[in-house]
Amino acid sequence: MRLLTKLKSLVAAAAVVAASAAQAEEPVRIGYSMSLTGLFAQAAPSQVNAYELWKDKVNAAGGLDVAGTKRLVEFVTYDDQSNPANAVRIYEKLITEDKVDLLAAPWSTPIHLALAPILSRHKFPMVGNTAASVQLREIAPGYIWFPTAVIPDKVGEELAAFMKSKDIKSAAILSNVLPLSQEIKSFLVPALEKHGISISVNENYPPDIKDMTTLLTQVNETAPDAVIVLSYPADSFLFAAQAKELGIKAPFVLSLIGATFGSYQQALGESVNNMVTVGHWSPNQADWPKAKPFFEAYKAKYNEAPDALDSVLAYMSLEILEQAVAKAGLDKEKIREAVSTMTFDTINGPVKFEGVQNSVTPTSFLQIQDGSLELVWPDSVKTKDFRPKTGW
Repeated sequence: MRLLTKLKSLVAAAAVVAASAAQAEEPVRIGYSMSLTGLFAQAAPSQVNAYELWKDKVNAAGGLDVAGTKRLVEFVTYDDQSNPANAVRIYEKLITEDKVDLLAAPWSTPIHLALAPILSRHKFPMVGNTAASVQLREIAPGYIWFPTAVIPDKVGEELAAFMKSKDIKSAAILSNVLPLSQEIKSFLVPALEKHGISISVNENYPPDIKDMTTLLTQVNETAPDAVIVLSYPADSFLFAAQAKELGIKAPFVLSLIGATFGSYQQALGESVNNMVTVGHWSPNQADWPKAKPFFEAYKAKYNEAPDALDSVLAYMSLEILEQAVAKAGLDKEKIREAVSTMTFDTINGPVKFEGVQNSVTPTSFLQIQDGSLELVWPDSVKTKDFRPKTGW
């Protein structure tokens, strides 16, 4: 009788263990769309690579900590073709048909903004990343958050202050007509005027521009102290190549999006040394102990440096989600509460949200210095002093 009772107990215990193991082996499914084709396709690899690196790290450690239980992670992904309407349909599908456990963010401000009502309606939290607009502040707090410090009004104000501190007297501005570029320019122009910096050229160009020589010839004729190119990835590469050809001379040269890509320096080499760009992360910031290991892991996996803006923001967004899930599990309302109230330890230092915005990370600027991306503004986070650009 005792033997039979013991056997029954062993069988019951084995069933419990088997059930627990099966539950532990069920992956956490994280869904997202990405601009793999279309206008923004050149930017996609830097974000996708960061997502994959995070997934590899989490799975190598036994899986995602879901309120104390480790579960492996798998992605459910689609191409939104750089189209906000497509992304809306995809995220509806991820939530209602694929029934993913969690969401990761797409690329670009327009797509993030298009998704905000969907997330709110389904009460499904998502940590954003590659979105930057003052319009973000108009989103009701609740189910989406933005860790970026590249908000256009702050970028305009800080860039003008940075230029003033370097004794810049005049500037030429060339701007893509896409929203982020135009929004930054709308704040930059009055900020420059406030600091007494004259504007010698102020021109827009289309997103698919193939030749900037006419614009750059105009810049050369005015000989400004600074050339500010509010560019997207493709035109950042084009500008640098043609600026070298035409011998643009200015001690302060900024390109907006794309100069942080690993492929940018690979393609353009020493000609882009001392180029300034937006970004709030460097692997050389000693106060952020996770920064250098992320840089080294990314470079080991992809044989190039991470994009110091989009790759970093993408990875940060999943670090934030990971830490929230460790506390809250997969309950959507508990995740919402965790993201809204916790302080997160990321590769970019501490992050805490007030409403939808990161209230800790300062608006900053990077400079390419001898192959390394260094923070040069503001003083509170800088890793190196600014260096004037002396040639191409």
